[in-house]
Amino acid sequence: MNILLLGSGGREHAMAYKIAQSTLCERLYIAPGNAGTESCGTNVNMDPCDFAQVGGFVLKHGIQMVVVGPEAPLVAGIADYFAETPGLSGVMVIGPGKTGARLEGSKDFAKDFMARHNIPTATYRTVTAETLDDGIAYLHTLQAPYVLKADGLAAGKGVLIVDTLEEAERELREMLVEAKFGKASEKVVIEQYLSGVELSVFVLTDGKHYHILPTAKDYKRIGDGDTGLNTGGMGSISPVHFADKAFMRKVEDRIVVPTVKGLVQDHISYKGFIFVGLMAVPCDDGYDPYVIEYNVRMGDPETESVFPRIESDVVDLFTHVWNGDLHRTTLVVSRNAAACVMMVAKGYPGSYKKGHVIHGLGEDEAPKDSIVFHAGTTRNEKGEVVTNGGRVICVTSLAESMPSALLRTYQNLENITWEGRTYRRDIGQDLLKMMM
Repeated sequence: MNILLLGSGGREHAMAYKIAQSTLCERLYIAPGNAGTESCGTNVNMDPCDFAQVGGFVLKHGIQMVVVGPEAPLVAGIADYFAETPGLSGVMVIGPGKTGARLEGSKDFAKDFMARHNIPTATYRTVTAETLDDGIAYLHTLQAPYVLKADGLAAGKGVLIVDTLEEAERELREMLVEAKFGKASEKVVIEQYLSGVELSVFVLTDGKHYHILPTAKDYKRIGDGDTGLNTGGMGSISPVHFADKAFMRKVEDRIVVPTVKGLVQDHISYKGFIFVGLMAVPCDDGYDPYVIEYNVRMGDPETESVFPRIESDVVDLFTHVWNGDLHRTTLVVSRNAAACVMMVAKGYPGSYKKGHVIHGLGEDEAPKDSIVFHAGTTRNEKGEVVTNGGRVICVTSLAESMPSALLRTYQNLENITWEGRTYRRDIGQDLLKMMM
């Protein structure tokens, strides 16, 4: 079949890498893609949020499946657009409709969903500018640190964790009254701070049945030791060693099953991924899982370590998602560990320059025992691969053990260079210390 994948980052390159391996995929288009995705299919210069343009392309090129990578088109309602547009309603769209996408598009909606379906999460209060005084009073009932979340999408910048009550009050006023995050912070969710270890659990569901994909852990801070500013992600590892059978049984029973049942009970049609951001909180028998957030797509850079471990035909899985019979399939996952490290532009996540030529990607130069996923790349007028974003290149390796996978990744990324490139040197080290 002909398939259109929407998106341009490392997540989409990893997804394109697996989709292109499917015997069911005849032609793959990626919109807009990057300099790496062109090795998997045909890049199309098209905005994923321009639904009329996307729909026209689908009709012109006989596209039978659209896989939505990023959250913005989902929150804006691309699945609903296809369902309601003559000639497009039969196209398989892998991604939830606008209502389901509110699990990511509105923190308040997600917290209310969790409360309604008894899904473990931090206690919270949602406030607006009109109820600012109530919000400040609620802050006084909590202990530091304080968690403030803009209700809407804020490009990954809408979550603040502050150490003092004075700072929390000031930030809350700035979010609500001064529109620090624009419309995204017209509502703010104030949350209890949970202490533990973060991890990501990914679910592929047809709305009734599901597969739990490999676990992963990503690293958000720019600096070693989890220091500095938050980023879109500096690397990830899969699996997470403490997410053993006992822990995952808790995750499935307490979170995944009630989430999927909740979608059914609330009459929310959902065909796609659910990213469950978890905090594993220490308890007497190991860890208890609490939901920090839902996302309605795969994570980035977690996809770059999760998707290479999936041995099943992902297009076959997607087809069964659309048909509503995912339970008739088997998910096969490699026993190997995967480790990915993101190389970024100098200055990221602040200001940075684009257009630097990237060396070490030639056919005779690229690593043979690692996978190179492009994130922020394009080609210049000479046809050279150049930087086109803050997060630029991700190197992923699979090996029998996590230390071996990390070693291979770090050895191979040394051969890929451009002016000012940098990366974290401690990805996965915190979990390796826990294993000792």
